[in-house]
Amino acid sequence: MTGPELAPVVTRAETFDRIVGDTAHYLVGMWPDELAGVVFQVADMPTDRDLPDRLPRWRVDRDDRRVTLFRIPVERVTHSPEKDDTDRRVVVETAVFRAVGELIDKDPWDLAPDRFRHW
Repeated sequence: MTGPELAPVVTRAETFDRIVGDTAHYLVGMWPDELAGVVFQVADMPTDRDLPDRLPRWRVDRDDRRVTLFRIPVERVTHSPEKDDTDRRVVVETAVFRAVGELIDKDPWDLAPDRFRHW
């Protein structure tokens, strides 16, 4: 006989926060001058009353030096049974790279050019 199912030790929200933090830390290390003082934060959803036709996955505020990642819209990209933890991590990292690229006017691929060269 077994007891009730236990909740996961780590929630999806905690995992999302950790991935955003790890990725932001990596990018700040790569671009310390451009990202000095930038605040990275996570919210479940945007709270704007007037949203564009597409639900934003992040928001960049250049004046306040703030990047906000929206967990639920980003996670919905991976809402597919064949996705695994690695796929989900790549989607979150990609969102962070794209948001930072928008903040500092760089192509996301240029933020870590040697990271993807394995030859």
